[in-house]
Amino acid sequence: MVGWLKALAYGAGGVAVAGLAALVALQERLVYVPVLPGLARAYPITPARLRLPYEDVWLRAADGVRLHSWFIRHSPTCRGPTILFFQENAGNIAHRLEFVRLMMQRLQCNVFMLSYRGYGESDGYPSQKGITYDAQAALDHLAQRKDIDTSRIVIFGRSLGGAVGAVLAKNNPDKVAALILENTFTSILDMAGIMLPFLRWFIGGSTSKGLKLLNCVVRSPWSTLDIVGEVKQPILFLSGLQDELVPPSHMKMLYDKAFEHNRDCRFVDFPSGMHMDTWMSGGDRYWRAIQLFLDQYAPEAHSRDASFKSEIAEDAVDFLF
Repeated sequence: MVGWLKALAYGAGGVAVAGLAALVALQERLVYVPVLPGLARAYPITPARLRLPYEDVWLRAADGVRLHSWFIRHSPTCRGPTILFFQENAGNIAHRLEFVRLMMQRLQCNVFMLSYRGYGESDGYPSQKGITYDAQAALDHLAQRKDIDTSRIVIFGRSLGGAVGAVLAKNNPDKVAALILENTFTSILDMAGIMLPFLRWFIGGSTSKGLKLLNCVVRSPWSTLDIVGEVKQPILFLSGLQDELVPPSHMKMLYDKAFEHNRDCRFVDFPSGMHMDTWMSGGDRYWRAIQLFLDQYAPEAHSRDASFKSEIAEDAVDFLF
């Protein structure tokens, strides 16, 4: 009987070790999904299908990886903000074109869509370090363009894209006017315990009470909760309260952490919003929230001048009285 129990214990332990080894070895395939099941890696459509004027932009990341992106201009005369869009972890930028089309229509903006390495037509293989390089290459490209208002570059990131955007905003306080996060997680470490509950005893983010024994083997932790408190630019948090993938509590924790150090933070929730459809279920209120945020923190040049003059006048009145 004792021998049988030992064998059972050894067997269970072996299975657990093998399972954890597989998770460690295959973790990038769990975090990054460039190709959706049953679909090809290639773009199913381009912006031209939706009659959006665009240009293919090829970039080189700092480590030499060749990247593909689309710059979609609202119109030749548009001097509105330029949204640097970072997508979720699955699929490619073509799957977000309907959202971008509506964004351009409602916000009167340009949009730059980056294909992370290993996604779409970009070379390489995705990783946290690599995608951080990719995002920086995209921002550096926008910052040197002569046909946009470079003072109005705003990052928009959904889910994984929010984690990417938060790092980029923190690292570039002088190049990014504002940051918009939608349905973003506190960290991949926390998400691991949600997607695979048995892992919460071994992996966890800064708020986790677990032992965190395996944190050191996670190659893409994307610890947004630790980053967002260091972002100096204004931040808009858009949270779908019916999010079936990322618990809405993650967005609230991100907001609370950011607000401790940055009073230019806004939080808007949408009662029926799910992970991928908050922009649809939110309707006019969704777009209005973004527009008001952009009007305040990425205004047109003449609006900034008027605001500056108003501040001078207020200071003069304060001095006189």
